[in-house]
Amino acid sequence: MWEMIAGLLVALAALALVLEPLALGRPAGPAASGNSDELDLEDPTESDSPKVRALLALREIEFDRATGKLAEEDYVRLKAKYESDAIAAIRAEEQAAKEEARPAADRAEEVIRRAKQQGPRVCPTCGPRPEPNAVYCSSCGRSLVAESAWARCTVCGAALTEGAKFCAECGGAIAA
Repeated sequence: MWEMIAGLLVALAALALVLEPLALGRPAGPAASGNSDELDLEDPTESDSPKVRALLALREIEFDRATGKLAEEDYVRLKAKYESDAIAAIRAEEQAAKEEARPAADRAEEVIRRAKQQGPRVCPTCGPRPEPNAVYCSSCGRSLVAESAWARCTVCGAALTEGAKFCAECGGAIAA
């Protein structure tokens, strides 16, 4: 008798497990658990990128030539055109990436150059520091400012505009 009850419970549990996706309206399998990489990918054919369009065109003419739909002389002409388009698009993307990365590096170089030109640096709380090229005070850790910088930010050392309440470089509040 107990065996029949245990068997019936196991059968009901298996049936519930099988029917759960249907009852709840969830997809079964890897899509339900979110482990499928295919669901996260975009369709590259829907891209507006000139690089993607040129590369897809190259693949298409390769297929057309392989299936005999495209003559050899047409293939050579189209391949040269699409290759030059793809190379131009790739170079344009690389140039755009370089332009995006350049401003941060240029700004850092400008800050370094400006710090070197300012001469000896002074801690606003501890006074002159003996360390050459120091950026922060070795005693209190505050940012050093140029010795001649009476109108300089005490946080970053940038020149302040008259009447400003906050530093234009770092956003720090200006002491009254």
